[in-house]
Amino acid sequence: MPSDVRALIITGFGLNCEAETSHGFRMAGAAPEQVHLNDLLDGQRALDEFHILAFIGGFSFGDHIASGRVLANRLKHRMEEPIQRFIADGKLVIGICNGFQTMAKLGILPGLDGDYRRQTVTLMDNDCGTFRDAWVHLAANAESPCVFTRGIDRLYVPVRHGEGKFATLDAPVLQRLESEGMVVFRYVDADTGEPTDAFPHNPNGSVRAIAGICDPTGRVFGMMPHPEAHLFVHNHPQWVRQRIAGTLPAEGEGVAIFRNAVGFARGELL
Repeated sequence: MPSDVRALIITGFGLNCEAETSHGFRMAGAAPEQVHLNDLLDGQRALDEFHILAFIGGFSFGDHIASGRVLANRLKHRMEEPIQRFIADGKLVIGICNGFQTMAKLGILPGLDGDYRRQTVTLMDNDCGTFRDAWVHLAANAESPCVFTRGIDRLYVPVRHGEGKFATLDAPVLQRLESEGMVVFRYVDADTGEPTDAFPHNPNGSVRAIAGICDPTGRVFGMMPHPEAHLFVHNHPQWVRQRIAGTLPAEGEGVAIFRNAVGFARGELL
């Protein structure tokens, strides 16, 4: 039976992870569709056909200026009004890794006071000075309004980026992110479960260990680590040990992100 929830995965120009992201939505019961950026810019396809918009991971336009910057500029100049309308209509937007960078540079995160046009945060070069490819532990904020993380306490997923340090020069913005629950995920020490600035637990030096944020409504969400890279139990680097110990779960931890999104789009999570 066809799904009643349609998810748009924008592709093209160096973006990747479209297969994994599509499959995450499919596992959650949605009908994902991969659409090339040019088809949206040329008006062959429209955002209002969909319920969920996903900005995926990758290296859009080679990240030659800054990660997500060129893609954000193209979207701002050619699709700003459709994106603003999509958000105003109460639909869901998720950005992962390069997608998070793009959303920050577009200004649709954090969306304070309903302003989804002005950039106030960014993702910068990792403090370690190199590209980082490793698994990280995240703690979710139970007080966050984020639709995508409901019921999630901890998450174990990989990062793979060179510009993943969350930062802002606007102290009041950071204060509001903290006080209004818009900090969704933090990097934590695997042993203590506490947020940390220490490498390698915090792989990029993000301020206050921030790994993901949302807007005040909880419907617009970005995170640097990759939930779509942990859809299956065999993605886990220690799945053999889990199997021997009898603790192998039914599915990968990242699927919960997609299930929450589809459930909300269906009106099951209000």
